[in-house]
Amino acid sequence: MVKLFQNSQTDVPLEDPSALAKFGKLEVVARLVVEGFIMGQHKSPYKGASIEFIEHRQYYPGDEIRHIDWRAFGKTGKYYVKEFEDETNLRCYLVVDASGSMGYGASTLTKFEYARQLAASMGHLLLKQRDATGLITFDTRIRDRIDPSTNPKTFRRMVHALMELEVGEETSMTKVLTELLPTVKRRSLIVIISDCFDQIDPLMEVLKRYRHSRHEVVLFQIVTPEEEDFPFTRPTRFHNLERADHHVLVDPHRLRQHYLEQYNEFCNGLARFCASSGIDHEKMLTTEPYHKALGAYLNVRTRKKKKK
Repeated sequence: MVKLFQNSQTDVPLEDPSALAKFGKLEVVARLVVEGFIMGQHKSPYKGASIEFIEHRQYYPGDEIRHIDWRAFGKTGKYYVKEFEDETNLRCYLVVDASGSMGYGASTLTKFEYARQLAASMGHLLLKQRDATGLITFDTRIRDRIDPSTNPKTFRRMVHALMELEVGEETSMTKVLTELLPTVKRRSLIVIISDCFDQIDPLMEVLKRYRHSRHEVVLFQIVTPEEEDFPFTRPTRFHNLERADHHVLVDPHRLRQHYLEQYNEFCNGLARFCASSGIDHEKMLTTEPYHKALGAYLNVRTRKKKKK
């Protein structure tokens, strides 16, 4: 059963990404996803995703009204906002893959559409926590760069960049991450949203360099149900999304076993590498609710803080 988020206008299907994408603009949908996620935290399976109150600070325009301490107002006549433990000086880069392979989607959203919505939702959540948040988009090169900031206008800049972005052609994930690393001067959280289709060994090497530079890395691997199951039964023409002139007609029955072996080897290898390198890895199907990724992220934050 699809859970709905009740608001004054309609019921929003938060657990169905394809239906949610039809509801409204990217900015509106991201806000609804985060609001629904926060409202559901009291019954969330992500038990570690808690936020503890630590102190007060003066209220500034743009702060959440629900965080105002009304008892303090009654005593002082001034507005104070409750600060929470998660409201740190974290700097986060959301790194979104816009290469051709991300344009695939058959029964669901394309991987790129899913990644774009996930990035917008995560950006909104981070900025609500007053974390400095930025955006990097890429294909063979960096397409957009918005450096981390806590300014509320950052969210609209990020959404505008994501809405203007279109999928490119070839992937150069390793090359782009290599070029990006020396430009990230301060220790940061690097959230990568990609299908990770690149040469695995060079990709692993550059991710190791991020960890050696003391950056935290969270990798959301975006996949479609068809990539997981290869359900094709009839002769099918497959197009290379990263090379428009390249296509091949195949018999799926002959190809299926070999494809699944290669695909599972790639995914399992990526997961093992991440586990051994201190990189948090989450495979996300394009049918899965964005709440899964938001909860996984908050659990990462909670676990990291407990280790300090």
